[in-house]
Amino acid sequence: MSKTSSEGDGIGMQGIPDKDNLFGQRLREARKNRGLEQQKLAELVGLPPSSISHFENGSRKPSFDNLRALAQKLDVTTDYLLGRVEHMDRVEGAQRLHRHLGALSDNDMRTVEGFIEMLKSQSSGTTKK
Repeated sequence: MSKTSSEGDGIGMQGIPDKDNLFGQRLREARKNRGLEQQKLAELVGLPPSSISHFENGSRKPSFDNLRALAQKLDVTTDYLLGRVEHMDRVEGAQRLHRHLGALSDNDMRTVEGFIEMLKSQSSGTTKK
């Protein structure tokens, strides 16, 4: 039996986690890493505490707006919460790098881009000619 969230969050199977409930696991992990209880996270994003519990146990999925708000308050990306990237630390590292990029000159940006391309080619075992 499917159950629709009262917040218009979509449809989830009651009692059956979706794809091992990766979203719920990641949400719980990010929340705990920030030292937040479900109640406090709910307050920060303007949701009832029961919504956070439903998201974490997989019985409901958040709306896009709620997903963005959760990611923002937890200082992670939506990609991390949705399982599109593996590790939270990679996300945090990418966010730190992104914040620094705005302070660079155009010439420095080109240097950084070249360095990134070199690192990518080294890690893939190829070299650019």
